[in-house]
Formats: sequence, C-alpha cells, structure tokens
Amino acid sequence: MTLQEFIQTKGVAVAASKGAHLFRQGEEDKSLYYVSTGLIKAYYLSPKGQETIKSFISSGNVIASLLSIFNDEPCSFNVFCLEDCELIKIPSEELIALTNSNQEMAREMQHLLRQLAMKKERREYELLCLSAEERYRRFRHESPELLTRVTQNDIARYLGVTPVGLSRIKKRLG
Repeated sequence: MTLQEFIQTKGVAVAASKGAHLFRQGEEDKSLYYVSTGLIKAYYLSPKGQETIKSFISSGNVIASLLSIFNDEPCSFNVFCLEDCELIKIPSEELIALTNSNQEMAREMQHLLRQLAMKKERREYELLCLSAEERYRRFRHESPELLTRVTQNDIARYLGVTPVGLSRIKKRLG
C-alpha cells in the first residue's frame, strides 16, 4: 500500500470553514491532515499574544504536530484555515503501525519527513541569515500565488516584519 492509497482508504474526509482552527497550541492532536483543497496557516502565539506564522499549507500538502504525534506533548503551534478547506484526517497510530510493517510505506514516510526537514532548514536560514527584503523577494518568487490569497498582515507575520515594514519593502522594490 502506498501513502496515497492509505490516505484515501484510512483517512476521514473533513470540511473546515474559513476561520476555523484544526488544532490549537497547547492541545493534543495525533492526526496528520492532508489538504485536498484550501489554504491553511500554521502559527505560533507568544504569551503576549504576538502571532508569528511558521508556514502556509496549500492543496496537496500535509500538516501535523510531530511533538504531539511522536512525543505525546501538546501541539506547539496553531493551525488555522485561511480559506474553506477540504481535508483528509489520518490517524497517526495506524500510519505509524503500517510504516513499521511495510517497506514501501516506510520509504514514503521517510521521504515526507526529509522534505519537511529541508523545508524547516530553508525557513530557519531565511529567518536567521537573510534580510527582510531578501525574505520578501524569495517569498514573492517562490510563492507568487500566495500574494493574492494571503493578507498583507499575514505576509508580514510570515516574514517577521511589521505591516508598515512590509509596505516600505514593497515600495522600495516597486
């Protein structure tokens, strides 16, 4: 069985409206979510209420709290629907059991986790080594479709700048 076959046969279809949370920081959620349609943001909320966006997740991608799934810890971030979404909720216990007994599934999960690790490494590099202007240029180049689907405030939170700072960057770049 492939990962896609597992998602289709064992997953549960879930509809989530724009503005809904799939899970919240501090809660446990042991599911993996495959996004069939829609757009989601994953974000952290500081104790002072400041929001920092870690990623945007669009159709064909997955989101989960690995801390919750593998370590029995609460989720460290929130997952929020920016658009109406159709998702497939996959129970992690069954997925882990199958990867332990099926070589093909284990390879696919390994590939998925490698992709996630590389995405996180790129994001870390951007935040630690690039200027805000360079981060915006990269965002604009790599995710042009998000420029019209995501608010300017959310883009600013993703880039780690204020909305005013983003406006200044956009004016400089034309």
